[in-house]
Amino acid sequence: MTRILTRSDLEAVLEPAACLAALADGFRNADEWSASGQRVRADLPFPGTATALIPGLLPGVDGYTVKVNAKFPGARPALRGVICLHHGRDGELLALLDSATVTAWRTGLAAALGTHVLAEADPDGKAVLGVIGAGAQAELTVRGLRSLRTFRDLVVHDTDPARSAAFGVRHGGRTVGSAAEVAAAADVLLLATWSREPLLHLADTRPGQHLTSLGADEPGKQELSADLLAASLLVVDDREPAAAAGALAAAGMPASAAAATLGEVLRGEHPGRTDGAARTVYAPVGLPWQDLALAGLALRRAEACDIGARIDLLS
Repeated sequence: MTRILTRSDLEAVLEPAACLAALADGFRNADEWSASGQRVRADLPFPGTATALIPGLLPGVDGYTVKVNAKFPGARPALRGVICLHHGRDGELLALLDSATVTAWRTGLAAALGTHVLAEADPDGKAVLGVIGAGAQAELTVRGLRSLRTFRDLVVHDTDPARSAAFGVRHGGRTVGSAAEVAAAADVLLLATWSREPLLHLADTRPGQHLTSLGADEPGKQELSADLLAASLLVVDDREPAAAAGALAAAGMPASAAAATLGEVLRGEHPGRTDGAARTVYAPVGLPWQDLALAGLALRRAEACDIGARIDLLS
């Protein structure tokens, strides 16, 4: 039997703390698996792209995921597709999950984890959080970050003023008129946009800031300039995808330009931020194992609560 988990089903069983723990464990251990995941992307003869992430694998997990997404920037939601969760023993299809929801949760919360690990420690909660791009991924990143640390204020900018204003109301923040204004006000910055040219350059930032860039996840997309990346301690989720299609590729930089991966930082193989005056950047592309980490968690909780329809695809 295959369990179908819709957006509402997933939102009923997922919560940030458990997802953050699953993602942190995955970052620490995913490199142990010799089989690496692949991203296969194709342009469509419509205003969108199709991407498959195969297979999602984690050490100790007897299963794998296959995700197929379509990205349409003008749609709401902009990402649509399905994640297939299979048993590793015989390929049995255990679950079909809404990929827009899983992707928003795993991308946003992985970004929250990377941001928390790399940003300057702020035990008094005096820092200001800045958001550029007020979509689904920013929503989950802010939720995740606020479960990890406190911020004094939040500033947000989006090309859609109504969406920016609504985001500010939901999160108790204020709106500003440009990405540069966000950078001027904030200590920790999150960028989650569709931009194809840099929104921030080195001159827009100051020492001590942290920036997380989620938008540069496929060829042609770029949020941060090459001079800003070169002047920062740059951490990615995986060097080769970042250099092939992520922030490094957009800036014309090699894989070696990344100082570390987030897994290396979490395992203590790289110290991460050691200087309060340094600029740090986390620029992930998203990895297939992250889908498995959250899909498996969602299925276990759905089975425990008997949430989601069950169908026999072989009948």
